[in-house]
Amino acid sequence: MIIKEIQKRPFIRPLFIWITGILLQAYFDCRIVSLFLILFPLLIILFSYMAVISGTEKSHCNYELRWQWGAVFLLLLLSFSIQRTAYWQERDERPVFSLVSELAERGQERLLKPFDTLHLSEEEKSVLATITLGHRKGMDQEVKRSFSVTGVAHLLAVSGFHVAIVCGFLSLFLSFLPKSAFYRWLKYLLTICLLWCFVVITGFAASAIRAGLMLTLYLTGRTLRRRTDGYNTLAASAFCMLVFDPFYLFDIGFQLSYLAVLSILYLQPRLQGLIEVRNPLVAAPWSWITVTLAAQAGTTLLCLYYFRQFSLVFLCTNLPLTFLATFLIPAGLIWVLLPVNFPGYEYLQLFVEKITHALLQIVEAFSRVPGATFSFQIDLLLTILGYGIALFFLLFLQTRRPRFLFVSLFLLLFLLFDLLIERFFTV
Repeated sequence: MIIKEIQKRPFIRPLFIWITGILLQAYFDCRIVSLFLILFPLLIILFSYMAVISGTEKSHCNYELRWQWGAVFLLLLLSFSIQRTAYWQERDERPVFSLVSELAERGQERLLKPFDTLHLSEEEKSVLATITLGHRKGMDQEVKRSFSVTGVAHLLAVSGFHVAIVCGFLSLFLSFLPKSAFYRWLKYLLTICLLWCFVVITGFAASAIRAGLMLTLYLTGRTLRRRTDGYNTLAASAFCMLVFDPFYLFDIGFQLSYLAVLSILYLQPRLQGLIEVRNPLVAAPWSWITVTLAAQAGTTLLCLYYFRQFSLVFLCTNLPLTFLATFLIPAGLIWVLLPVNFPGYEYLQLFVEKITHALLQIVEAFSRVPGATFSFQIDLLLTILGYGIALFFLLFLQTRRPRFLFVSLFLLLFLLFDLLIERFFTV
């Protein structure tokens, strides 16, 4: 069943092979070995050709021998991944990212000028600039801590949430166009161009690139009237990013972003199905809650590994704050881009001020709640074991095969054994 599901999504296997090559080169330096890996596909092709010449195999493509071409593809892709990673290891600087960062910084400086006219405190201005433009230079450390304690630090990092909000607003804004093929493609091109302008101006963060690629693939499929698969789209975007820069794999934003989306794709429909909600007024909040729970479930271990804390009030804060941010992001961007003499400009500015003030007030109120967060440190081994336990247990629930449950319990036993050793035998 699992193999069939993977076969339906052609980008998953190349992604796993590419990640394997990155890890091999990053930790073992396999450049010389990768050169020998290229020889094996050549030998496979040579022996296959000789078999055809000798008459032992049919001259046309034999479906039963497709494993040979699979092996050729695997070895070549693994070798290219190792060589690509080695190439990036030898580069001291990344001119593409330097250029993008410079352009983003210049654009942000121009767009930040209207912020001086806002009737907000410096902390509120910095929050607005961070959420809408990704400008974090003026952010106070205490404000960052408050967002982290309340479990909404993702609002301060331009991520898939921000890009999805911008994409949704653009689609809504362009929905007035006729439904003909010409205008459908015009809407597609305008949405993609403006979407990537937002990704660039906000600093080209890994999570924003992931969201931009996924939405580009999704919109392309929808424009072509093709079905899209969330898992395959996720794998395709990750593969493209890692081919461009293999060291995205070690970026915290990349890891958190993909784990969150993967958890949402798998867990959110199952969580939502636990309770049947027919009232539309309750269905929307329940959907938001299940999305939050799914994302939190997938990223908790990684957050404990990197940040060593976990918010206990994230369920109470995510729903109202993401609701406010859904309106603040497009309203703030429109306000920044509009000229001062545009009709209704002052009312839009007042709206932005009120939402920004309310958002920060909620964050500060929940950050002062006693026990809003607790600190807990785990190492890399515990993180890997935790995700392994969760993975094999989910496989058991899906397939009902006892061997997956056995592996999950074995990893759990190993984890407990490691904790006991650390607790009683370390000084």
